[in-house]
Amino acid sequence: MTRRRLIIALLLLAEIPAIAWSGTHVNSLAETTQLTVVSEDPYTNRNTFHRTEAEPDSFAFGSTLVSTFQVGRAHNCGASNLGWSVSTDAGATWTDGFLPGTTVRATPPGPWIRTTDPVVAHDSKHDVWLVEGLGIRKCGRTSRIFVSRSIDGAASFEEPVVVYHPRRTENVDKNWITCDNTPTSPFYGNCYTAWDDAGHHNRLQAYTSSDGGLTWAKAVTPKHYSEVQGVQPVVQPNGNVVMPTWDWFRAGHETFISTDGGASYSGPFDMPSGKQRWMAGHLANTAVLFVAVDVDAEGRIYAAWPDCTLRSSERPCSHNDIMFSTSMDGRHWSNQARIPIDPVKSSVDHFFPAIAVDPTTSGASAHIAVLYYFYPEQHCDVRTCELSVGFISSADGGSSWAVPLQLAGPFKNTWFPLRFDGYFPGDYFAVSFVDGKAVPVFTVAAQGACKLGDITSCHTWIASATIPLPLGT
Repeated sequence: MTRRRLIIALLLLAEIPAIAWSGTHVNSLAETTQLTVVSEDPYTNRNTFHRTEAEPDSFAFGSTLVSTFQVGRAHNCGASNLGWSVSTDAGATWTDGFLPGTTVRATPPGPWIRTTDPVVAHDSKHDVWLVEGLGIRKCGRTSRIFVSRSIDGAASFEEPVVVYHPRRTENVDKNWITCDNTPTSPFYGNCYTAWDDAGHHNRLQAYTSSDGGLTWAKAVTPKHYSEVQGVQPVVQPNGNVVMPTWDWFRAGHETFISTDGGASYSGPFDMPSGKQRWMAGHLANTAVLFVAVDVDAEGRIYAAWPDCTLRSSERPCSHNDIMFSTSMDGRHWSNQARIPIDPVKSSVDHFFPAIAVDPTTSGASAHIAVLYYFYPEQHCDVRTCELSVGFISSADGGSSWAVPLQLAGPFKNTWFPLRFDGYFPGDYFAVSFVDGKAVPVFTVAAQGACKLGDITSCHTWIASATIPLPLGT
């Protein structure tokens, strides 16, 4: 376990270009907070990109914030291991570690060559932290869904519990996990996970645990329902589970809903959706389709996703905005609204959104934080694209939005590891609230060629910021 107290601002002076103005983004980060190192890659095996971390998720409960991420990204599939890092001071400092018993690189070693798709949840009834991922025996073959449990406040994690052993013809992908942490809920203490089976046309699968992740029971999902990807279940205070996803067949977002503690799901129910623009610069593109969601204290669901619908004057539309919608039941959604990060006719392309709502706020007083990546100019290529990290917030439930901040960048895409489908900072990122402060967690990079097998050429790691809301408080 390593205690991370290093401030990234020191690294930026030597390795990353200074943060610059971009569109309406304000270079006011130094006035509010500094970036902190969450974790760095210790692995040196030459069949992966050394010194690379990617795709962080995070979750906060009380004053404890836990993030998980890929460590040692490979080109063809997965990473050397999954890491985690825990903070008890709203992201000012982090203590990190790497899961035991997962891959051959873990300590102690496990049965898999790689692992991927890290997500984290907390089960308050059983006082357990759960990091979930996919264990890969051979690239292109069936993966195992597993959870690693922590019963000591994320100071350490146990060796993995296998949630699901897929059949030979199945190919599980894009898993997510969440737990019911409302003591008055009839299903308090249930944890829910779901994924798609790419081996059977992206068929939806879902499981439930009521004992802190030790055992899991299969949920009944709409029979033979296929073509879903990017599921992200959330739990309302009444115990209902709402699970947004992308439907490849319908080319839109939709939800599945459980009202019986994860025993069964109904749906799909339509969400607002339009068109997405694939990102330029040979950036890995799958995540442009995903929707990010969170829930406020009253149970209202907040969703954000990239969309170029309002660029209808462009043929084809070539710039994504971040869109926003809310729902009280997962079936009926407000009309989609554009988060006003930049003017509608700007050259900025926005994608990879993550959203969080302060769990102590709700309705017209809800505090909302949205993290995203962007290009200041979408019409770019591998040589010219400039990738940056942005942040925007609302203190009134999304009725109005503060001036956006540029948290990090610009980066060249080639500074990130090259996955089979493009340069890869991650398919998703995260933001959580701790004691009224928004703590985004994201991937940053230093200048370099980032070549596979060259253990000195890459330097991508996980960073965080701590941002009080409303801004200026």
